[in-house]
Amino acid sequence: MGVRLGRLKLANPVLVASGTFGYIRELAAYVPLDRLGGLIPKTITPRPRAGNPTPRTVETPCGLLNAIGLDNDGIDHFIAHHLPYLRTIRTAVIANIAGEDEDQFVAMAERLSAEPGLAALELNISCPNVTHGLDLGVDPTIVRRLVGRVRRASDLPIIAKLTPNVTDVTVIAAAAAEGGADAVSLVNTFKGMAVDWRRRRPILANDIGGLSGPAIKPLALRMVWEVQRALPNLPIIGIGGIWTADDAMEFLVAGASAIQVGTATFADPGAAGRLLEQLPAKIAELHVSRVSDLVGTLRSNREPDPVPPSVEPSRRIS
Repeated sequence: MGVRLGRLKLANPVLVASGTFGYIRELAAYVPLDRLGGLIPKTITPRPRAGNPTPRTVETPCGLLNAIGLDNDGIDHFIAHHLPYLRTIRTAVIANIAGEDEDQFVAMAERLSAEPGLAALELNISCPNVTHGLDLGVDPTIVRRLVGRVRRASDLPIIAKLTPNVTDVTVIAAAAAEGGADAVSLVNTFKGMAVDWRRRRPILANDIGGLSGPAIKPLALRMVWEVQRALPNLPIIGIGGIWTADDAMEFLVAGASAIQVGTATFADPGAAGRLLEQLPAKIAELHVSRVSDLVGTLRSNREPDPVPPSVEPSRRIS
């Protein structure tokens, strides 16, 4: 069940998505934290943020629309109050960081790299609900430079969390790889809107938000597959509507080396643990012994089936 994402080794491919699992301790009663492949607390920023005004979540058909706005306690509080607890969990803890500009990302990376207990950094350059959040992740030149600067500032493995709200996500993923990212997370939420037609107003106070959940799974799968085919040596973490072990298997064969469980946690706090328990049986159905043997094995219907190796006829011994 072990997987490798560049320099980052994980015990298994099941992680929890930033922003859906709080600071981790809140879900300890529902999920065997030590058994998961990795834990990603909610995004932290240089200073505390109150987030956007309410209402900032609304349920939609097959999904959730949110405009939280990176509500968090800031890096000082994270290091002083949350990181000591996270160090006690016997699995990979990945800090998700966001800044308003490149310098803030670099400063946070430098500071967190000096703290023991973190396995990697996930760069949130893709949040659609904050000013100076989404725009950093849509320009390949900025993505390449930002990832490169963080890579030089930190000795931790670097994961770039990418937005789907671009014309061609493979271009952004290539830029992250060129900057030195060990892996990319695909994908963050899709920009969307919910409307109260009687009031003739958007339901979210922020007007627009990010759509997650089962509704986006087909779109996320397509993007994972496209990036894997364009950049076969770049490890991918699949995100988007993963609810069951079957969902996880779809992302693995499409090209993801690991997956993150996100919105499912809101409906079923134990979703990540349940999925992890079911996954080995699903893998066994394909008669492989390692998760890595599954990754990227999806073939287009336009491609011929592989030709089996020729077998030399047996020779009778007289």
